[in-house]
This record gives sequence, C-alpha cells and structure tokens, in this order.
Amino acid sequence: MRKRWGSLLVVAQKLSTTSAWQQQQLVPVSRTNPLHRRTNSNMIPGPRSAFVATKSSATLVATPATRQSQRLFQSMSESGADSVTASKSKKRKISDAPNKDTTTAADIASWLETADRRELQKRAKDYGIKANQKSDILRAEIRMAASLVSSVLVGNEDVPKTKAMATETSAVPITPEAAEEDDSTVPLPKTPATTPKKKTKKSPKPIKTISPPKGWLETYQLVEELRQDRSAPVDMDGSEALPQTELGPQTFRFQVLVALMLSSQTKDATVGETMRTLQQHGLTVDNIQQTPSTRLNELIRKVGFHNNKTKYIKQAVEILKEQYDGDIPPTAKELMELPGVGPKMAFIVENVAWNKTTGIGVDTHMHRMFNQLKWVTSKTPEQTRTQLEAWLPKEYWSSVNLLWVGFGQEVQQFKPKMLRKALNSSRPKDALKLIHRLGLDYRKEGDKLGLEEEIAAALKQ
Repeated sequence: MRKRWGSLLVVAQKLSTTSAWQQQQLVPVSRTNPLHRRTNSNMIPGPRSAFVATKSSATLVATPATRQSQRLFQSMSESGADSVTASKSKKRKISDAPNKDTTTAADIASWLETADRRELQKRAKDYGIKANQKSDILRAEIRMAASLVSSVLVGNEDVPKTKAMATETSAVPITPEAAEEDDSTVPLPKTPATTPKKKTKKSPKPIKTISPPKGWLETYQLVEELRQDRSAPVDMDGSEALPQTELGPQTFRFQVLVALMLSSQTKDATVGETMRTLQQHGLTVDNIQQTPSTRLNELIRKVGFHNNKTKYIKQAVEILKEQYDGDIPPTAKELMELPGVGPKMAFIVENVAWNKTTGIGVDTHMHRMFNQLKWVTSKTPEQTRTQLEAWLPKEYWSSVNLLWVGFGQEVQQFKPKMLRKALNSSRPKDALKLIHRLGLDYRKEGDKLGLEEEIAAALKQ
C-alpha cells in the first residue's frame, strides 16, 4: 500500500507543477503520456486510466476516475503520504531539474551551470537532442532549446532557430483556443509533403553472349552417344513419357503441366506411379476441378509436399478454366504466374506441350554437372540457366534437359551400367574421364565388376 501511495503522489506532484498552457494538452493517463511513464498501471486498481487531468484556474487537480481509486486517493492523503515521499528523498527527484515547459530560459541557464552529464543527457532527450554529444555541446543545445520553447509559448518571434531544434519546434502543440487568445503565436513550420516512391519491378537484364568453354561440343556429342538407349528413369517416367496422347492435345498439355508440378522434390518413379493413379481417376481439367481437395490429396499422397501440391493444382485448375478456357498458358512467362510453377517447370512445359523453346529448364542434376565440368560457375540452378543460355547454341536448348538429366541419373544411380556403356563407346578413354569428373569412381566400380583389364586397356588408347 505504501508503494502505491508513493507512486500516486509522484503523479500528483507532476500534475500540480504543470503550466496552464499545458493543461489544454493533457490527456488521460496512458503509456504514451510522458508525464506518467514512471507510474505502473498495475499499482492502481481499476482501469489503466486511473486518473484524469481536469482544468482548474492555474493548476491541475488529479481527479480519481473510479470510486475505488477515489477511496485510495483519499486514504493516501489522510494517512500522511508525505512520510512516504520523505523516505524516497535519497533518490533524485524529478522536480530537481527545471520543467522544460514552465521555467524561463534564465532558470535553465542557472541550472546548466551545476548539472552533471547524466542530468544533461536526460534533459537533452526531453528536448529531442542527441544525448551522446559532449557536455559543452549539450549545454549549448539545451540553452537554445529552452529559449526557443519559451518564445513559442509567449509568441516571441525574435529568438533564432537552430537546425537541431527545427524538429522540436514542430513538435510543440498549439490549440486553436490558444491561437485565438494570442495573435502573436508563431505559426508552426510546415513540412513539405512527400509522396512515397512506388516500387517498380526491375526488368531482367539481357543475357550477354560469352564464348563457349573449350571442347564443349565433343563432350556434348559423347553424352548423346552414351544416352542413345534412353534407359534412364526420366525416359520412362518423365513429363514427355507420362501424358496420354489419345485424349487430345489439350488434355495432353494439362497432363504435362501436372507431371511437372508433381516432380518437384520427388523421384521420377514415384511421379510415374502417381500420374498413372491420376489417369485412372481421370486427369482432365474438368474432372480435377470437380474432385474434392481431400480426394486429390489422397491420390497424390506419395509425392513430396503433397499438401502444397494439392493446393497448387486446385488453384491452377481454376485459373485455367477462367482465363484460358480449360487449356494451359501458351508462354513460359504466363506459366510462371501459376501457383507452384517456377522457371524450370515453365520452360519444360512450354517445350514439351507447345513445342516452343524460349529458355532452358535446369534441374539439380544439370546444375551440379555443369559446375563440375566448368561450363558455368554458379550457386543456384537459375544462375546456371542464365550462364548456359549465354553461350549454348539455341538448337540444343530443347534437348539439353532430357539428355543431361538422364545422364546424371545414370551416373549417380546406375554406376555399373554407365561404366559398361563408357567402355563400349567410341571414345572409352574420354568417356571414363568424363564420368570420373562427374563423381563416378570407375576404378572402384571396375574392381567390383572385374573390369580392371578393360579399364586399363581403355586408358592406354
């Protein structure tokens, strides 16, 4: 109870020393009122605004806002709250420093002579001055600020204004009533209205043509030879092999899009199994639109992130029906506006579904291998695409994805088969060096398969 009395009395002391001009500006006790920042609302029973400032001739009286706080305020006065404040005299009182709104510039000047740095910093913050300056600078700024505030209150226009106090001047509130009473009131400076700058999307930088890496064409042709059998997982369960051609070109294009949307973070074999399940259910735009999301989620539950992909497919179907008459967008740019479709998917769909090529779809296999071959120097597949398009002739753009994705799958997942294909190629030495650069240890695999002699003979060529 004594703590509550002490805190409430501090508020009453502040209110009693407030000027008549400030009476018109006071608001109920709140977190934003600087006069009451030291009070704790939890100490006062009832609502947060426990005391309301009301106007009296020259002083302010703190009137309790509720009956409960009224009794507390009365009991505080009767029980001798002065003894409570006397016990707190060891701490620095707020009234020790002159009030910035009620004292004259002369009072401030005399106080500045004895004020220590801590008091100067506190007073500087009240005036909006940077407190981390030297003490001499703080004294000069505070003295100027006190003169400026006094001139605004009495309507004196002769006091010079400094750049540091321009903000403080605009922060002094003047009510219409005060302006009517005193015609000499200094008008507040108007800040120029600034319109926020609109953020404009940066257009993609044009791809600069660079010289191709040395020997790239021989390597490319060697990979084409090693991939002649088309036996990689992407050849059987990729976006080119899975769609149903017998249901018409529009359904074919839609199934190409769905296959690519399912392929993210999922193995081709799982995508193939899921696509065949959807085709048995009926993989058309109309049927997927009528299929509930829960049912669709069950049908594609084996693919990675199936919850998100269910949402993306349902949203995409609605867009296709509303904007494209049930067909898919004809350009990669429009395809990328569909939910869940990125640049890689968009360029592949455009190539497979519309037989057009405006960019290269680069996946993680291509990103890894092209960096290993020093064909690009990139950190993301998108950077790989940009650098690859800068030097690879456009006649290779349509085939590069399927060719190299399948090659990367075989190098990583089917090492014995790839080793035998390299030994049986027209350039076995170059083929062994190529797969070795891409991470296949042909000596280790050769020991497992008993192909040491064939490997040694190939390397001597």
